[in-house]
Amino acid sequence: MVLLKNKKEIDGIRKSGRILSLVLKKLRKAAKIGVSLIELDKLAAEIIKSKKAESAFLYYRPLGSRYGFPGHICLSLNETVVHGIPDDYVLKDRDLLKIDVGIKYKGLISDAATTLIIGSASSDVCRLIKATKQALTAGIKVLKIGNQLGDVGAAIEKVARKNRVNVIRGLGGHGVGFYPHEEPMVYNFGEKGKGMTLVEGMVIALEPMFSLGSSIILELDDGSFITSDRSLSAHFEHTIAVTKSGPKVLTL
Repeated sequence: MVLLKNKKEIDGIRKSGRILSLVLKKLRKAAKIGVSLIELDKLAAEIIKSKKAESAFLYYRPLGSRYGFPGHICLSLNETVVHGIPDDYVLKDRDLLKIDVGIKYKGLISDAATTLIIGSASSDVCRLIKATKQALTAGIKVLKIGNQLGDVGAAIEKVARKNRVNVIRGLGGHGVGFYPHEEPMVYNFGEKGKGMTLVEGMVIALEPMFSLGSSIILELDDGSFITSDRSLSAHFEHTIAVTKSGPKVLTL
């Protein structure tokens, strides 16, 4: 069942999203060669606490998962697509770091992610990141009342094909707001005119995930997902409300 949000609830999610945006801004500046993932997680925890908010991910256990998530944020490196656990790994040149943050503030949840190049990168990696970011913009534009989820997936997939990268299968966006993961599932591929119709009050965490290689993912014992061929992956995400005046990004 899709849990629709009223204007007051959407405004509350936007407040959560502003805190999230601040966390991402600080983490972008801090993520440098020589910094460990656990240091970034601790920084995120400090910022979240200072804003009287909570991590929506800490101890969260999605349906089917064996363990609650042990970090305040997800930090996924290189071939790890999502749900990477912060540890003592020290960032080095040419790492590709995905930062995924969920914030719970006064009972309402926002979700957003970005991908960072640590140091230098190849032209292929730059193409991957550019395409994934463009796909998020393309998908957001289609999140309008009366459109269908297939329209959103098709818009995202079109960007991937144009840029010669591959859509990660088996993962996608989702509803968000009252819980970290809600219906509907929003795949990053699809057929125009197919799927659930978008209505006012939907709040969607839209998150294109592309790779330079395989579209297939493998789940590791710790709950993280990697590309099956260990190819590099990128991930961008925003939380968006479907409104009468068009899509409203709540994580800026």
